[in-house]
Amino acid sequence: MVILKWTQFILGTGMLLLGLFTFVVQILGVFKFKYVLNRMHAAAMGDTLGIGISLIGLMILSGFNFTTLKMGLVVVFLWCASPVSSHLISRLEATTNPHLDNYCEVSDEIKEYLEEENNEAKEEA
Repeated sequence: MVILKWTQFILGTGMLLLGLFTFVVQILGVFKFKYVLNRMHAAAMGDTLGIGISLIGLMILSGFNFTTLKMGLVVVFLWCASPVSSHLISRLEATTNPHLDNYCEVSDEIKEYLEEENNEAKEEA
């Protein structure tokens, strides 16, 4: 029984430290990159992975109880919500930035689509 508790503690603490390391890499990526879409990507991937790993570590440390179920539902919610919100913010940047070509390669099809969206938004306003 003591070996099981120590294994649970070591595994849970290792997951928490791995999540902390993920957050540190995310912060470095956010400050290192110059363009907003690169920063968004670093922040979104770091949040999704770091929070997931940290909460899984807390679930291991907590053991099998109702709190573990709640933390599991938080992980599922964050894995669904974070990529969607990041995608919407990135799409807003892509549609409103007229100098998108200066920062990344944009195909002609995407340029036409973004121009159509901008024209439709101007007509509605």
